[in-house]
Amino acid sequence: MVKLTKRMKKMTSAVPKDVVALPEAVKVLKTFNTTKFDQSVEIAMRLGIDPKQADQIVRGSIVLPHGIGKTLRIAVFAKGAKADEANAAGADTVGDADLADKIKNGWTDFDVCIATPDMMGVVGPLGRILGPRGLMPSPRAGTVTMELEKTIREYKAGKVEFRSDKEGGIVHAVVGKLSFDAEKLEENIQAFINFVSSLKPVAVKGQYIKTVALSATMSPGVRVAL
Repeated sequence: MVKLTKRMKKMTSAVPKDVVALPEAVKVLKTFNTTKFDQSVEIAMRLGIDPKQADQIVRGSIVLPHGIGKTLRIAVFAKGAKADEANAAGADTVGDADLADKIKNGWTDFDVCIATPDMMGVVGPLGRILGPRGLMPSPRAGTVTMELEKTIREYKAGKVEFRSDKEGGIVHAVVGKLSFDAEKLEENIQAFINFVSSLKPVAVKGQYIKTVALSATMSPGVRVAL
């Protein structure tokens, strides 16, 4: 049995026993801002889907109204004029076969990986490395694209990707920092909830969103009323 620290016991005792409205949940969460670093705020949405069915997977990406309080490191697979475009847009690392070799040798010092379609022959073999880390470029996620400038700028502005997990059909995402104003945090969270709500698969019958919970990097979760 895991022994709770005094800090965790104090926070856990402050968590409402029932679900609460979003403003109240954010208010409670912000009282947990007692660490020396600025904690990330995460959302977990349990969906009424069968995660084993391909037509019920929920995934996507969204640019949150106020970003996520973190500058993402972006690696781009491109060559020629498209490599120049990526560099001009602010990509942190740009390359083709040389970048693939670097990753094969263990380098994964980036948060997002973007590729032009013609580079997927180079990127494909990296799936066993990038896939488990959630870094594999994907057309569905919008990270296999010819629109490099637009895509890079969106991620730099705070775009987040998400995908329902394979076990419980839960969507996880970072939606900001505890240092954000409560109103901005609420707007980010509501935008995310609304977007996931809009992605309900046609095959899903009955209640789509089961539960919503918010937590910080080092805090217990607070359940939000639907």
